[in-house]
Amino acid sequence: MVREYDHLQEKGIRFITPLDREYPKRLLHIYDYPMGLYVKGDLPDEECPTAAIIGARNCTEYGRQAAEFMGRELAKAGVQIVSGLALGINGAGHEGALKGKGKTYGVLGCGVNICYPRSNYYLYEAIPSQGGLLSEFGPDEEPLARNFPMRNRIISGLSDVILIMEARKKSGSLITASLGLEQGKEIFALPGRITDALSEGCNELIQSGAGILTSPEDVLDYMGIFHEKRCINREKDEKGLAKIEKMVYSCLDSEPRYLEQIMVQTGLSAGRCMSALLELELEGFAVRTSGQNYMKTIT
Repeated sequence: MVREYDHLQEKGIRFITPLDREYPKRLLHIYDYPMGLYVKGDLPDEECPTAAIIGARNCTEYGRQAAEFMGRELAKAGVQIVSGLALGINGAGHEGALKGKGKTYGVLGCGVNICYPRSNYYLYEAIPSQGGLLSEFGPDEEPLARNFPMRNRIISGLSDVILIMEARKKSGSLITASLGLEQGKEIFALPGRITDALSEGCNELIQSGAGILTSPEDVLDYMGIFHEKRCINREKDEKGLAKIEKMVYSCLDSEPRYLEQIMVQTGLSAGRCMSALLELELEGFAVRTSGQNYMKTIT
């Protein structure tokens, strides 16, 4: 047993139990709290406000941008970000927190020495230096499907508020929201169009009484954190953009628009449209989602 413990330390992993002083106090108040946690990096600060950012793996570009934006702005304000290091919304929330120079913590459904999914390897490597990775599953435990619903209670348990960015009607994010409600946590949901399947879960939560997430200030106000009022969307006219760039920008939306749609709306040639879109991309006002589809950035 001592040898196994030494092997953990060699890998930069430590094991804590509810008997240890550093075991998260928030978890002691939830049903079926884990009897042990494997940790790489740090554990969340008990005194700092903490928000979970969760949602669909196969999210839209709008949902991904919104999650990153929320993570970044909340982290800047001193809020710790907790999520599950999954594809889509989870990874974007972590990425935003890292960009905001804040603390972020990933709760894994496998051993902390395993990066899953592999496409989030850069997050897996970066998070321990700006927060930590934790799991109740032992090293080398594979990411089995049954593990993920179990880890959700830890994500909600570590958080003061839970932000649902995008979710289908039946999804793991709604399970986490339900667990959070049972634990007495505040739920915020990003509203979406009634025709969007990935917004059905969020809209349903709002209908049931969840807070409407329109900006980071909604969360900061709830937490009692002082902040400067700021607008999510930039007023481009004040940025000194050229006339053609303004015309092209006015055609963009929070949903991707195809190049030909923009050409029809502006009456511009493909070359002039592409030139203006490239300039908007370089200045951070637009993003290309795939092929020749473009949308506004959330700033």
